Amino acid sequence: MSSAQPNRVTDYRLAPPVTARFVGAYLVLLAVLLLVVTAVVVAADLNADLLVLVLGAGLLGLIALAWWLRSRLVVVRLTDAGYRVRAIRAAGATEARWSEVEDAVAAAPSGIDCLVLRLRDGRSTTIPVQLVAGDKDDLARDVRDHLERAAR
Repeated sequence: MSSAQPNRVTDYRLAPPVTARFVGAYLVLLAVLLLVVTAVVVAADLNADLLVLVLGAGLLGLIALAWWLRSRLVVVRLTDAGYRVRAIRAAGATEARWSEVEDAVAAAPSGIDCLVLRLRDGRSTTIPVQLVAGDKDDLARDVRDHLERAAR
């Protein structure tokens, strides 16, 4: 009988306030698009059904975007082998193996609370904890646990 445990994967998704900002920006863009299409329909004397079509497509896009941001987009993935960071523009190194990580420290560049994973080769990964759904202490504890398991 094997005592090996299955590969543990922990996913951290986008924080709800950040999701709301993306959805809000989409709604503003949809409103501008509807204004432009309305002007074109009036100016070109087109059928008003075009507006309904654009609105319907826009609402379907809104539902799809909200679902993807809330359910499918993984911002931080921690596995037994390493980590991967997505959708964070200034993260630095977006993935590494735990054996490459020197340490994990808390930092606040520009007043933003971050978890910084410093790599042995001088690179680093900066994760603004306000972008991640869940408690920042849970994320830090989870990273620390992965580092300790990798050190054994």
